[in-house]
Amino acid sequence: MVNYIVRRLLLMLPTVIGITFVVFLLLALSPGGIGAAAAAAGGQQDASKAAILEAYLQDRYGLNDPVLVQYVRWLHRISPVKFGTRDQVTSAGERLQSPKEIPDPPLVEWGGFELAAADAGQTSESALKAAVEEERQREYRKIANDALAARSRYLGAKREFESALVEYARSAGREEWLDTKGKIVVSRLEAIPVDRSNASWPKVEDAFAKMAAAHAEASTRRALLAKAFSEKPFPEAGIPVLPGALWVGSPDLGTAFSKSRPVTELIGDALPVTLLINLIAFPIIYLVAIPSGILASARAGSWFDKFSGATYVALWSVPTVWAGVLAVGYLASDEYLGWFPVSGLHDRAADAWTFLPGTQADGIWSIGWLGDVLWHLVLPVACLVYGGFAVLSKQTRAAMLDNFNADYVRTAKAKGVARRDVVIHHVFRNSLLPLITMFVTVFPATLAGSVVIERIFSVPGMGSLILDAISQRDRELILANTFMIACVNLTALLLADILYAVADPRVSYE
Repeated sequence: MVNYIVRRLLLMLPTVIGITFVVFLLLALSPGGIGAAAAAAGGQQDASKAAILEAYLQDRYGLNDPVLVQYVRWLHRISPVKFGTRDQVTSAGERLQSPKEIPDPPLVEWGGFELAAADAGQTSESALKAAVEEERQREYRKIANDALAARSRYLGAKREFESALVEYARSAGREEWLDTKGKIVVSRLEAIPVDRSNASWPKVEDAFAKMAAAHAEASTRRALLAKAFSEKPFPEAGIPVLPGALWVGSPDLGTAFSKSRPVTELIGDALPVTLLINLIAFPIIYLVAIPSGILASARAGSWFDKFSGATYVALWSVPTVWAGVLAVGYLASDEYLGWFPVSGLHDRAADAWTFLPGTQADGIWSIGWLGDVLWHLVLPVACLVYGGFAVLSKQTRAAMLDNFNADYVRTAKAKGVARRDVVIHHVFRNSLLPLITMFVTVFPATLAGSVVIERIFSVPGMGSLILDAISQRDRELILANTFMIACVNLTALLLADILYAVADPRVSYE
């Protein structure tokens, strides 16, 4: 068993890498990815904002690098073993990394252009000397903002240079230099001699001069930021193994682009809510469905078997969306019954209430903070559990009916074993394997959350978080949830194999 578990654990690593790589490719290569807002911006004001956004995304996510490089960088961040200089952690939990290099502008040698030299020495020394010890973090933020602004100005100038190249190509009558969207393909110009007699050439030269100056300023600011980072204004993460080369630290799930918060914080806020709902719902499902399935199988064809089966199938056929909308419209709305809260997990005044029911500070009796939470959960839990009764109950009944006709059951009856012992200790135990399979497939849902239920009742759980991440194309948040759910699913499958061996002695992995 131990060897089997070790092999399964080793196989989990390539499986998780394969799952996350596929999701990463879908996010990176699909139209309208994380950089779509920057690419689709129009107008001078929008172009300026798009340049800032693009600079921010490139510096944080490296979107200007090949997809494979981006994925390897993401794997490096979530790996506990890391290479290079240690990250620094802000008070808000954000991981800061050494600033990325700024690549040279395109077509430098093509037109015989010259780049302006970056001079970061005097600027960095003067800026860092001006900062006293207690202001180092504030000074770093200022330097980082200046570097981001300079990089955005460079990207804006680069866009103007590419627009000038588009006019240059059209003046030369070379539409093949453009792609299907009318943008210049820089690689197609590198082998083409420069035509300085082209009417648009002066505009190209002027645009390159502006781009070169902006590139020099961005390089200077980047060097200043690297200097400030090397001064370690924030505490370092992890434990060094080889200083400056190898260190060990907790996985870094990144910062959510759409919410500007660390992903771990967002998951930490949403996961307890989802776990609370599911830890209430799943025991209810199992405590109702399994006993009724056992009773239905023991009394197959009786009125209870027919009534419970018809009732559960009828409930299962009701769409969750419809049930949730009806519950909100009739049971929660003040226009009708108004018995339950409409949305959320707390009353607005719940923070001032006592934890348990009692008289509050204003002299009014209330159900307390805990009672208020449970009251808000009644409708979401009810909509979550009713559909599971039919599946689990029918599965229990079918598995037990297969075993009722087995030889060992007839032998136990012939020996005079009590019917209850036959049903529970013989038939039910040997029917556990399908139920274990269902349990481990349902278990990961406790982390993924129910998108429909959480949306209808405005519950801030994992389902809502994942849906927001998808709608806003938040790469870090989607990848973090994919990684977490993949690990939980693989762990649940391993747990199922172990439970198979525990429930049935005939199962062996030796």
